[in-house]
Amino acid sequence: MKKGIVIILLVVFSLPVLMAQNNHIKNNPVGTWKFAAPYAPEGYNSGTIVVDLNEKKPTATMSVSGSDSILLGENVKTINDSVLFSVYLEGQDIKVMLKIENDSTMSGKAVYSEGEVPLSLTRTTASEAEVKQ
Repeated sequence: MKKGIVIILLVVFSLPVLMAQNNHIKNNPVGTWKFAAPYAPEGYNSGTIVVDLNEKKPTATMSVSGSDSILLGENVKTINDSVLFSVYLEGQDIKVMLKIENDSTMSGKAVYSEGEVPLSLTRTTASEAEVKQ
């Protein structure tokens, strides 16, 4: 009888640990990413995207090279190995969809009223991010 209770308690206390491991994102998107969008309209071809977790809720900001403005990501979601958000730029809602390829690269697209623009992203190192500030 005691042995059965011990086994049941062991199973009950180990389930949360096992379930937490299954919910883990394979590649962590948190960090600063340099993006390249060669087919984007002039002036929007490159910049940075910063993905963070504030109070366990994902956030994203985007800035374009040559501009001091920071675009706040709205409806930010991290699903499996993807990061989804939208930004509002020049009167348009732009949906950004990114797929984490590995720990240092992402690819995806930005969708707006005139079509899709392919994006490629590389993670910046801490020293690169500090130099830009």
